[in-house]
Amino acid sequence: MKRQVIKTATLAVIMAVFSSTAAMGQQTSESIDWKKDFTSRITFNGYAQGGWSYQNPNGVKTNSYNLKRTLLWAKARITDRWSFMFMHDFSSVVQEYYTDYRLSNDKSLSVRLGQFKHSYSMENPLSPTMLELIDVYSQAVLCLAGEGPDPLNGVNYGRDMGLMVFGDLAKGALHYELALMSGQGINRKDLNNQKDFLAKLEVKPFDGFRIVGSGYLGTGCAVGKAAWNPDIQVGDNYKRNRYSVGAEYKTAAYTGSKYKEARPASVRAEWLGGQDGEVGSRGGYVTTCIPVVDALDVVASGETYDRNTKVDGWDQTNLTVGLQYWFYKKCRLQLQYTRCLCGENISSQDYDWLQAQVQVAF
Repeated sequence: MKRQVIKTATLAVIMAVFSSTAAMGQQTSESIDWKKDFTSRITFNGYAQGGWSYQNPNGVKTNSYNLKRTLLWAKARITDRWSFMFMHDFSSVVQEYYTDYRLSNDKSLSVRLGQFKHSYSMENPLSPTMLELIDVYSQAVLCLAGEGPDPLNGVNYGRDMGLMVFGDLAKGALHYELALMSGQGINRKDLNNQKDFLAKLEVKPFDGFRIVGSGYLGTGCAVGKAAWNPDIQVGDNYKRNRYSVGAEYKTAAYTGSKYKEARPASVRAEWLGGQDGEVGSRGGYVTTCIPVVDALDVVASGETYDRNTKVDGWDQTNLTVGLQYWFYKKCRLQLQYTRCLCGENISSQDYDWLQAQVQVAF
């Protein structure tokens, strides 16, 4: 099935680009450089992240190397309004395939159809190459956005199938996104007839500062069982709602190193909550990244998440400090230490987590 999806998406890109090129103006074939026109309409990007991790939850030490992500994606500009995107992670599965079409003459109204990263929370839509933590997202985002730690929803990498309208208003001071999603995640048929609704509003009162709120109303169909939510069985439909509110501030870009590609000092904070059946969860984070010298940043984060607010012992707080060094454009080395303060149902004792990672991107 994976190969068929890749072949179908690739064929769609090629056919769309060639059909739009053939329709341009009344030019003759002799006056068009077909190779140049085709290559100018398709761009390729990719990145890989891998490293090493040590931790000792429940007093059990683990020490291992890892390859977390190896992504490659292609974007085809069919016309000045219409584009197509295909993304594959070679260490897991096909991640995204969708088409965008701009309906308005400005940026106020566009539509997206396909499989893509949904808009819930500030962090989920962001690329791992842009985020500060080696573990990428905060615990609350990982669980509530469907990144993987919630066994009821399964591993979906924060993505889903659906239809979204989005745009910028008031000269870019407002950004909105409204989506009707499957709710079942990626590369998977919807297991119920209910569709999920997602809304997001972003306000930018001045340069570098934004306030963001998002909400999710839906019905999940459980693909697994969660120890902190024992009443939901595999195959059950259950209420799956979420909310988030946060803010971020970024300074002007730091220019101390030619390899530090527009990297400002930043601080981001967000509070999130969810309801799965009768069980509520909540958490939040504050993360900052500060350039110190040349291409070296200091990273610090504090985050907490309680999987079941009605039962003690399902909470965890992580305190992280680390360094990252940008050795070429989007490429960096990261080293981070995290102290994990856990409820008794997470780990019998608090534990340490040391991680190192290299990122290569283009």
